[in-house]
Amino acid sequence: MKPLFTFLITILFLTGCGQSDHQHSHDDDHDHGEGDHHHADDDHSDAEDDHHHAEGDSDGHDHDAQPESPTGVRMGTGLMTFDTVPGWGLTAEGKSAIGPTHGGVIVGRDGTIYTSADKGVIAFSPDGKVAREFLGEPYTNLHDIEIRDEDGTEYLYGARNKNAEGIKFNAVDGKVALRLPFPADSGLAAKPFNPTAITVSSDGNIFLSDGYASNIIFVFDKAGKYLKHFGAKGNGPRQFNTAHGMTLDTRYEPNRLLICDRNHQPRGRLLHYSLEGEYINEVIGGLGMPTSVSVQGDYVSVPDLHGRVVILDKTNTIMAVLGHNPDRKQGRNYGVKQADWIEGAFSGTHGSGWDADGNLYVQDWNVDGRIIKLVRVKG
Repeated sequence: MKPLFTFLITILFLTGCGQSDHQHSHDDDHDHGEGDHHHADDDHSDAEDDHHHAEGDSDGHDHDAQPESPTGVRMGTGLMTFDTVPGWGLTAEGKSAIGPTHGGVIVGRDGTIYTSADKGVIAFSPDGKVAREFLGEPYTNLHDIEIRDEDGTEYLYGARNKNAEGIKFNAVDGKVALRLPFPADSGLAAKPFNPTAITVSSDGNIFLSDGYASNIIFVFDKAGKYLKHFGAKGNGPRQFNTAHGMTLDTRYEPNRLLICDRNHQPRGRLLHYSLEGEYINEVIGGLGMPTSVSVQGDYVSVPDLHGRVVILDKTNTIMAVLGHNPDRKQGRNYGVKQADWIEGAFSGTHGSGWDADGNLYVQDWNVDGRIIKLVRVKG
């Protein structure tokens, strides 16, 4: 029965992707620079009609009204079954603590949850209370974040797409250790430069993806010295049509890069590249618009901008689909106000991170700023 059940889940997921495939083409010719908020996820032009629907009053809703207290929702299946935690990450007044979001989520060794928002980086305790914040310059607009323990000190690495740089800073006091502007030594044209993803190998080399511009991945050593670059924009088997997300895939030895080719046509996909920049294979195709990837043990969470999170096992088989939003007007919709959030259904799913207990934290690309805690169901 298990293979049949997994097969049915996969069919339902791919059917959901197919319903929205015709909407993807608007991304092909987009200028991925983010000079204004309408380009915030370079999906916004297609979502603007939905954005107006979400914010306008024509539907008769009071979008500033406080929603009724929701109950938790169970989602997933088998090993990947989760319960939502209603109200997690909200203030005592019931409002989002983070403000507009277009970023990522990562968890530190002590269980602190870091999420990046337009205004900066907010650190939460596991119970959803704000522990500390890094606000304003240079912590704004981190489109992707990773965390790394270096000789007992944890550092956050971020890709600042609007600010055209990568950055590394102390996760406790915020002291900046490194900034990575466009590497002139690469010999390439410097503009535009809009990094979307960052990750770090075990030897400290830093990989920074220029996903909203050239789709080239730049490699630096741990001191920030430019080493090399690889990749190219396009829809070919070894090209990137928006190299939007990236992480170190520690499920394999030697480790390799797991990269989201978000706008690949006809559907998004994940790719493996070696740490030397050599193409390995297409990991899985037929996804919607995969925005980022997060690894824990043998498992990978893959947020999809359409409003769902896909969980893969080590064979890269779909184990579960979480929070699927059947309302196509809410998928890829930045403008879903808090009053219209649906417990257990995502909208513009953008980032995710695991804690040591296998719980999952998910961020939506959202005008009010949404982060959701999913508690893994044991047994």
